[in-house]
Amino acid sequence: MSSSTESKAPVTTGTPSALQSEHGSTRIAEAVVSKIAGLAAREVNGIHALGGGAARAFGALRERIPGGTTNASQGVAVEVGEKQAAVDINVVVEYGVSIADLAKAVRRNVITALERMTGLEVVEVNISVDDVHLPSDDDDRDDEPKPKPIDNSPSRVA
Repeated sequence: MSSSTESKAPVTTGTPSALQSEHGSTRIAEAVVSKIAGLAAREVNGIHALGGGAARAFGALRERIPGGTTNASQGVAVEVGEKQAAVDINVVVEYGVSIADLAKAVRRNVITALERMTGLEVVEVNISVDDVHLPSDDDDRDDEPKPKPIDNSPSRVA
C-alpha cells in the first residue's frame, strides 16, 4: 500500500478548552463528574432514588452504619475525556410522573451542572428507569419496628 492511502489522525486546530491553557491543564476525575451528576439528578422532582435494586440495598445498609454516608454517585456511571463527558444514570421514579418529561428535566439539570462546574462538554446523558416507586411501598416497610397494639382485655393469667 502506498502512504497516500493510509489514514492519518485529524489535526485539531480549534480553540483550547477551559481546562487547558498555555499555563497547564486541569484533569477532572470520574468520581467528581459522577458525584456532580448524581446530585444534579436527585434535585429533580419525581426522582425517588438512583441505582438498581442491589445498589439501593447496599446504600441503605451503608447509611445505617454509624458514621456512614450517602453515596452521591450511586446509580451513575461516567466516561470522562480531556474535553467531554458521557453519563449513564439509573433511576427509580415516583408513580404518576411523566417519565419522558422527567428524563428531559434530569438531562437538562445534569448537563447544566456539569458544564457549569467542570467546563466539560457533556455529549450524552443516558437514563435507565429501573423501577417505579409506589406510595404504598413506604407503608409496607419492614425495616422499622412497628409498635404493638395495647391489649386492654383482662389478663388470662392469675
